[in-house]
Amino acid sequence: MGLSKTEVFSDNDNRIADLAKAFAHPARVAILRLLAQKKACICGDLVDELPLSQATVSQHLKELKRIGIVKGSIEPPRVCYCINEEVWEEAEQAFDGLFAVLLKASCC
Repeated sequence: MGLSKTEVFSDNDNRIADLAKAFAHPARVAILRLLAQKKACICGDLVDELPLSQATVSQHLKELKRIGIVKGSIEPPRVCYCINEEVWEEAEQAFDGLFAVLLKASCC
């Protein structure tokens, strides 16, 4: 049995790809921007600020929570979301490292 596509790459490369996938949708970028500006947010507030339905916002929050960049605390009947600063720093360092390597590379 062969290795899956992701098993042939380093854990770091897989993590960067996972983070990039989560950042790859403009709705998620907008959600992250709003959470960063407000320092915390209720899901309903996000729906009020974005041209998206509650279900769509929830779907994007689920993906952001899956990678850990967003965390939430349940306060019935609402859930309060905020940026997970540890994962944000991890993403910043991962992308900085990748970009530093790419900037040093020369194709000519």
